[in-house]
Amino acid sequence: MLSADDLKARIREIPDWPKPGISFKDITTLLKDGEAWGAAVRQLADLCRPYRAEAVVAPEARGFIIGSALAYELGLGWVPVRKRGKLPAETLRSEYMLEYGADVLEIHRDALRPGERVIVVDDVLATGGTISATLGLVRRLGAAVAAVAFLVELTYLPGRERLAGLEVVSLIEY
Repeated sequence: MLSADDLKARIREIPDWPKPGISFKDITTLLKDGEAWGAAVRQLADLCRPYRAEAVVAPEARGFIIGSALAYELGLGWVPVRKRGKLPAETLRSEYMLEYGADVLEIHRDALRPGERVIVVDDVLATGGTISATLGLVRRLGAAVAAVAFLVELTYLPGRERLAGLEVVSLIEY
């Protein structure tokens, strides 16, 4: 079985992208490695299984990759949180701040039941803005957040602080 360090070694780091001083963690090099990708999904599922969720919720875009694979591995349904205007039925909306401005996420109003236990998942936990907006939508629908999960966590950024009081799991840490 591949260790977290083995998986980490398959993530490409790109210095000074998208701007000087940032060391971007490019997960596409892990995703294209079938053995590593499969191991990552199974290991993340093992970390999430004890939380006994009923569904997985993930924001667009890379969260879709992780969230759908995790839901499949756990045998759960998957709920997408999309950018503005992408969902066809009635939605709830949350505006949130990005490093370079603001964006909007939406979820279908009927996507989750009150009290339904969910795992909210994304590819990387950095500053926590996208995941916080996603959590706000989940809570507005009355669902219960069993855990928040990430393929990668950048521990030198304040993302985890924004998730105080929640169960947070991550597979690979920087």
